[in-house]
Formats: sequence, structure tokens, C-alpha cells
Amino acid sequence: MDPLISIVLGATIISVATIAFGGTFLLRVVTGGQEANDLQKSFFRAGHAHAGVLVVLGLLLAVLGNAAGASPGWANGGAIAVLAAAILMPAGFFLSVLGVDPARPNRMITAVWLGAAVLVTGVVLVGVTVLLAGIDRM
Repeated sequence: MDPLISIVLGATIISVATIAFGGTFLLRVVTGGQEANDLQKSFFRAGHAHAGVLVVLGLLLAVLGNAAGASPGWANGGAIAVLAAAILMPAGFFLSVLGVDPARPNRMITAVWLGAAVLVTGVVLVGVTVLLAGIDRM
């Protein structure tokens, strides 16, 4: 495995602690320990869920790309894109509903859409790279 992707994956694994901390925040919101309106509750749940799922997906894609013998630059680039989406999308969900009793998301919702585009690009990139690695070995 390339040393750069190894460093990225190690840092990502450590970042799971921040997702766990986010879970304690979400628990306070849901149990009423932290004031939040329905929009905020919904967006906080979505942000937390996206963070956890996309981090796991990014780690999985990095390992699969390397295990398949895919082109390291393309496969690792795609995995890093998915990990970037794991930052962008939750940030958009959380930051777009900051404040006291917001009625709708603010402009930070754009980060969710940007993250979605980066996510799709990364997944397709790794998928095509792994597929081509398999075809090359036939």
C-alpha cells in the first residue's frame, strides 16, 4: 500500500473518535438535553449518519482498490474523494441549520450537494479502476 494512502487511512480511522463524539451530541439532542427544532434534529441525524457510513465506505474502497491491484493513483484518488465527501456532506448538514430555531437550511446546504458530487465521482472512479484491474487479469 502506498505510504500516502496509509497515512490518510490511519488519520481516517482515528477520526472515528470524532464521529463517536458527534453521537453523544446527537443523543443529547434527541433526549432534550440540547435544544433543537425538528429541522435541526433531522439534519443532525443525517449529518451523523453520513459521516459514519461514508468513512466506512472510503476505508473499504481504499482497501478493495489496493487488494484488487488497481492503479494506485486512480483507486486511491477515488477513495480519498469518498473520504472528502465524508467531510463535506456532514458539514453541510450540520452547518446549514446552525442558529436558534432556523426555518430552513442556509447556504451551507451547498456543501451537501458538492459532497454528493464528490462521492459519486469517487465511487465510480474506484469501481471502474477495480473493474479494469479484473479485466486486465483475465
